[in-house]
Amino acid sequence: MFKIYLRYGETHSNNRHLLPTLLRATTTTTTILLTSSTASNSYGSKRPREKLLGGGLLATEFDEESCLSRYDQPSLRKPSPHKPSAYLVSKLRSYEKLHKRCGPGSDAYKSATEKLGLKPGNGSSESVGECRYIVWVPFSGLANRIISLVSVFLYALLTERVILVDQRSGISNLFCEPFPATSSLLPRNFTLMGGKRRDRFFEDRGNSHCYGTMLINSAPNLTETSIPSYLYLYLVSDYSDDDKMFFCEEDQKTFIGEVPWLVVKSNIYFVPSLWLIPSFQTELIKMFPEKETVFHHLSRYLLHPTNQVWGLVTRSYNAYLSRADERLGIQVRVFERRAGFLQHVMDQIIACTQREKLLPELAATQVKNTSTRSSKRLLKVVLVTSLHPEYSVKLKRMFWEQPTSTGEMIEVYQPSEERVQQTDKKLHDQKALAEVYLLSLTDNIVTSARSTFGYFAHSLGGLRPWILYHNGNRTAPDPPCVKAVSMEPCFHSPPLYGCQAKTIETTPFVMSCEDSNPGLKLVDAPE
Repeated sequence: MFKIYLRYGETHSNNRHLLPTLLRATTTTTTILLTSSTASNSYGSKRPREKLLGGGLLATEFDEESCLSRYDQPSLRKPSPHKPSAYLVSKLRSYEKLHKRCGPGSDAYKSATEKLGLKPGNGSSESVGECRYIVWVPFSGLANRIISLVSVFLYALLTERVILVDQRSGISNLFCEPFPATSSLLPRNFTLMGGKRRDRFFEDRGNSHCYGTMLINSAPNLTETSIPSYLYLYLVSDYSDDDKMFFCEEDQKTFIGEVPWLVVKSNIYFVPSLWLIPSFQTELIKMFPEKETVFHHLSRYLLHPTNQVWGLVTRSYNAYLSRADERLGIQVRVFERRAGFLQHVMDQIIACTQREKLLPELAATQVKNTSTRSSKRLLKVVLVTSLHPEYSVKLKRMFWEQPTSTGEMIEVYQPSEERVQQTDKKLHDQKALAEVYLLSLTDNIVTSARSTFGYFAHSLGGLRPWILYHNGNRTAPDPPCVKAVSMEPCFHSPPLYGCQAKTIETTPFVMSCEDSNPGLKLVDAPE
């Protein structure tokens, strides 16, 4: 006689295959405890499951129940082949200590905020110890916000600034706190955003503290003696050439780097241009020996969905994706004025997935019967994310009405069909974030050109996507798609002229994006 105890929360299929062996193994009284360390993970590995995702990226001083996604992801994801460098891990641990010393609620934070608003020469730019800050103000849709947040966080790491997140857009509904024993959220009573100043940093770049405006109005007079207590950086896709001076080495050294408080409004992934600033490049190479892993590592470190969002992810995964032998993600975003369902986009999806052997062709009439008699057929689940349901409906009908030429079984699943983007609506944004994470759990992914939603998903998942070419003449292009050479997002609005122009032309680890011209992305081995 023996007893078997399954630890609560782990009574899933990963343990079931062990039971027959255990039953045959003994007839004596035995007590057996099956835990995640003895169970296979969802991809069949018999090795002990890593407690936290990321090969040392994540701090361990967190309560597991408060943010389940930090601890659950290793059971859903394949181990990433891209390991973070020891130098990046050490930088993150150092940053966490800095944030704890200087973050909201600390004496250092209180002292630093008291100096805000003082005129130059009245102690506004005097040293506040090691504590300098950068405030991230979200702008645009969810994915644009996330790629800009990762960009700002990388800048904070490079410049040893404490990042604080404007929480008025509801980001705390989406993500857990990323840093232990402190908060990343900017207090609601922050001096520059309270009362009549509430919307100051949502104004256009005419703001008197905007760096681009200051350069226009008084460029010859900007010296170390005139450094203000705070500076507004307008890094939005329609920014001016003066705003783009942020990416110049001289401006970083002589002015921007000396300002105690930076407030950034952004919706772009400006990481490639940080690599083109000479004083940052050596540090970046040490942090990211694999240059195409910047977003991959930083998103896995920084972005952990709340329990409510993670519930959406796990319920969908367990119901639809966990049974699959192979998972294909298809992300459809159409930027035409009358988007809806477009037949030529549907034709393009089919042409791409069949040409690249991501989906099988349908069986010819004469082999229909034999193709369905296979004793063991591969189950492939296709996860479709789109505002519109027609794409998944067409795919589902296509593989239901006829068998595949390979005998594979194809199931098609679309989690939501919102039809209209509703940024800043809590449930809508939570559903969108859940879909990003579901896409990132697939084995292969097809994404729409210029879609930041797609960038977020494939980079988080460590996947190089097949990108659907954009074609404005309402016909399916030939070829229909291209395999990306890097999993990094594209910087849609790079400063192609000015201080970085020559550097862009001569730097081997940046290239034009496959889906955006102009556009830059980081690569390891450009073709």
